[in-house]
Amino acid sequence: MGVFIHDESTIVSTKAGKLQGYFYNGVYVFKGVHYAEAERFMQPTEVEPWEGVKEATSYGMVCNLMHQDNPQGELMVPHAYWPQSEHCQNLNIWTTELNENSKKPVMVWLHGGGFFAGSAIEQVAYEGDSMATKGDVVVVTVNHRLNILGYLDLEPFGDKYKNSANCGNADLVAALKWVHENIAAFGGDPENVTIFGQSGGGMKVTSLMQTPAADGLFHKAIVMSGVLDPSFMGNGKTGGQQIVSGMLQELGLTDKDVEKLETLPYPQLVEAYEKAAAKITDPSVYKGCSPMVNDFYLGEPHITGFTEHAKTIPMMVGSVIGEFAFMPLFFNKYEMTEEEQRAVVEEKYHEYTDQLIDLFKKAYPGKKITDLVSLDCIFRVPTMKLIAEASKRTEAEVYSYLFAYEFPIQHGKIAWHCSDIPFFFHNVDRVPSANVEGESDKLEEQVFASVMSFARTGNPNNDKMPHWDASKEGDEATFVFDKECECRHNYDHELIKVCGEAFFKYAQMGFGNVQH
Repeated sequence: MGVFIHDESTIVSTKAGKLQGYFYNGVYVFKGVHYAEAERFMQPTEVEPWEGVKEATSYGMVCNLMHQDNPQGELMVPHAYWPQSEHCQNLNIWTTELNENSKKPVMVWLHGGGFFAGSAIEQVAYEGDSMATKGDVVVVTVNHRLNILGYLDLEPFGDKYKNSANCGNADLVAALKWVHENIAAFGGDPENVTIFGQSGGGMKVTSLMQTPAADGLFHKAIVMSGVLDPSFMGNGKTGGQQIVSGMLQELGLTDKDVEKLETLPYPQLVEAYEKAAAKITDPSVYKGCSPMVNDFYLGEPHITGFTEHAKTIPMMVGSVIGEFAFMPLFFNKYEMTEEEQRAVVEEKYHEYTDQLIDLFKKAYPGKKITDLVSLDCIFRVPTMKLIAEASKRTEAEVYSYLFAYEFPIQHGKIAWHCSDIPFFFHNVDRVPSANVEGESDKLEEQVFASVMSFARTGNPNNDKMPHWDASKEGDEATFVFDKECECRHNYDHELIKVCGEAFFKYAQMGFGNVQH
């Protein structure tokens, strides 16, 4: 049985007042800690100081979602679900010591779901207790405003709405400021903060690197499957007046009634937004639900280049081999002949088949060629661009990785979007499908050791795996996490180039054929 404590020893003093968490199995846990307050479409402000002791033993509300969650795919990505509120600026903390002299590295997790969905507790693998105990770090997970609550440009309608298109990221800056000012009391080092995130969380990492207001609030960055090209970002170059005016029209209102959007029920806003957004076909028009480039957020580094400060931040950047490999496989690749496997590949890639098979065998000599039908290029291509851009920096290193593990589902499904998260958090035991005795446990130790080493030093190398080179300009040194790990140089570039050509030529086949 574990040890549980909830008394004076679990009370911490923060800048605004005292918080009481609890201690269990070697970890102090503080949940639902408010780091800021904000009204709809307004910038966050600091929490008001309070007297007495506030309870911090329950997860806080998560941001409203535009649509009801639909539990599915839980075997591959187990989820948790929670009540929702616009007042969602809260964070959770796991630490093994409440000692301001401990100075443990701090890991701040930014959840996925694009900029429109997800939460700090959405995935079972997001729990921070294992990382805190096994890595001797302080773990923080953050909720913030999403979708039209966090990213809708009303600034053309008045100065009171300044930067409303980036309210969600302004929340994240406020969270990082709270961490900077308070985390020492939880045993953390405010001068050694790593932000890390997957999918939309990875995009939040790079966007914060390009946000001057966040400069100095974090020192290292890990981007997991979180880089996309502009065509997939939906981030227009013009302001948001058109989408907001369209929403008002759908509601039977005029531009003069814009303030009514501050108090209308959220479901009405969503309905009006979706109708108005469907009528905007010009990709140059900003439609919301993602950050807008302005003087607060300066644009993605692989598109606009790194800011001077972002050039100084060590990075660990990667993706997984089969990002969209969610759909069931209706064949057993281990019972198929080479010709039968080739026929499966040809059905998707047509005249590119032989070339791709040859390149795939060189890149992944131990895998079946049917894995080509799940091979990702949507994330890998822009990820390579970001790594190439980061490699030009002289002030900080960038470390590239590719998570290529095969899971015991459907006769060997290659790693899909989110499947690497349990390994990063040392939470493989919480995800049944990620467990292969003698294999996944070894890989978990290698991935986790890399993350912890990077958090401490900005270098992921450790004694549990082969050496991992930093990438240099023209030389992407990619560490391939698999049954057997290896650092390889430009190993898949030609494969991804041809795969991308084939994919976009046959784009009309849709993500269904990429197993999304």
